[in-house]
Amino acid sequence: MQTGDQLDRGDDDKAILDLFEDLTKKAKEKGGTFLPLNGNHELMNAQLDFRYVTEGSNPPFAEFAASAPAGLPNVPESQKGRAAAFFPGGPYAKKLAERPIVALVGDTIFVHGGVLPKHVDYGLDKMDAETRAWLRGETKSPPPIVVAEDGPVWARHYSAAPGREECATLGKVLEMLGKKRMVMGHTPQKPGISAACDDRAWRIDTGMAHHYGGKVEVLEITGDAVKVLKEP
Repeated sequence: MQTGDQLDRGDDDKAILDLFEDLTKKAKEKGGTFLPLNGNHELMNAQLDFRYVTEGSNPPFAEFAASAPAGLPNVPESQKGRAAAFFPGGPYAKKLAERPIVALVGDTIFVHGGVLPKHVDYGLDKMDAETRAWLRGETKSPPPIVVAEDGPVWARHYSAAPGREECATLGKVLEMLGKKRMVMGHTPQKPGISAACDDRAWRIDTGMAHHYGGKVEVLEITGDAVKVLKEP
């Protein structure tokens, strides 16, 4: 499981997405599963919000400039290939459409930002379906509840500095979904992977990208046992 934000602040965007696609196929061939989620930066690219894009990450997408989807807005010449790749209906937008926003695995909720009670009320499957349809170019805009400031790819209620109120909200979500914990990224944890809300919220974004220079760590969940694996 990877909780999103494979894009931006580095020059290897295409290589990372291609690697993840390859890992997904290889895991399936071996009888396993590798499931990357979409985070806010994946959806920002589909919205053509390139404010965190590095110039060096654009050339690998240049080949797509000649086959831009219908309705693609004007963008700077250096970004045309990237825009064509990620604009809803484009080849890389369709790849992102294969991923969920939220994944429920065993007793754990995996999400990029955070799941709130209103997201559960709206319907996690409904959010996913509407986001996928938009990425495929079948609808004109993403579901507002997903890309809102407190949407599941943007919320920091549990990943920043959750207090009693945020932990109570988390408890309600876990009860609504019948789960024991939520695992999220989005907010870099400089000391490394950390837990909050009595080990019910696990923040796993360690800022491993070169931009942040964070630690290489992985969260391992085996039954009820949760363990942080660290680089030697």
